[in-house]
This record gives sequence, C-alpha cells and structure tokens, in this order.
Amino acid sequence: MSMIEKWEKLPVFKKAMEIQKLVDHIVECVEQSDIEFENEIESEMIKNNLRYLSENAMIIPAKIAGAASEDMLYDIRMENAAIIRKSARELITDARGIQMHGFKDIEYLDLLRNEVEAFRVLFAEWVKTFDCWNYIIDRWGLFNPPGINYDDKDPDDDLPFNLDDFED
Repeated sequence: MSMIEKWEKLPVFKKAMEIQKLVDHIVECVEQSDIEFENEIESEMIKNNLRYLSENAMIIPAKIAGAASEDMLYDIRMENAAIIRKSARELITDARGIQMHGFKDIEYLDLLRNEVEAFRVLFAEWVKTFDCWNYIIDRWGLFNPPGINYDDKDPDDDLPFNLDDFED
C-alpha cells in the first residue's frame, strides 16, 4: 500500500475531509445569505472570517498527510500535530465570528462544532500512535520525548566518524 493510500484511510484524515466539505458548504451559504452590514469594515471582517475558515479547513488534512509517515521523526510529526490542533481550534473561533456578524443558519455552525469535537477525539488517538523514540533532539525544546531536554548531549555525537571512510 502506498503512503498516499495509507493516510487517506486514516479515520482522522477522513474526518478532516468531511470537515473541509462542511466548511465549503458553510462558506457558500454565508456568501449567499442576506447578512446586512452597517459599514465596509463589517463586510471585510466577515470576508476575512470566511477566508480563515477555508484556510484552516484546508491546512488540517494537508498536515495530517504530512505527519502520517510512521518513519517521520517525532518532532516533525508533533509540529504538524500542533498546527492541526491550532487550525481546528480556529475553526470554532471563525464560526463564532460568522455567527456574531449575523449568520442565521447556526445549525451549520453547530454541526461544525460537533464535527470538530469528533475530530478532536480521533486526533488525540492518532497522536498517541506517534513513536516518541524515533527522534533527534529538538534543540528548540518543544517536541522532545519525555525526559529528553533541548540541551542534552546527543548520543550520536559519540559515534566514530571518519570522512576518509567515505572517500574513494
């Protein structure tokens, strides 16, 4: 099975794609709605909300695909996971902004909130599968396995290396 087929079958990826389709529908509904704006600033604010909503919905499946390889280093997978979490949480904020601007069909927004909550559970279970011992030390200190610090000595530094061994 190729890597593409593997991540496409992940439940967390499938849910992310469902959310993206729902967001596309919400954006279309808001754009076709009869929301009245008091001024140009309000109009621009909702346009930005819709743009952010779409962007966040697209980031999530892209980052899942980027983190799906089991061979990928732990810190890279966790970095992608942090971006996914941020985007999913911002979907809720974006939905709140749309509602505050007068979008009346809030059942779509409630559905989005419920789907993000279902995604959160799938996401948390998926992250638990990351091999935290497939790592290099994250010198920024954000995504090291438990007990590993950013300033720890790298055990690979003790491996003998002679450049002459690789030259012909």
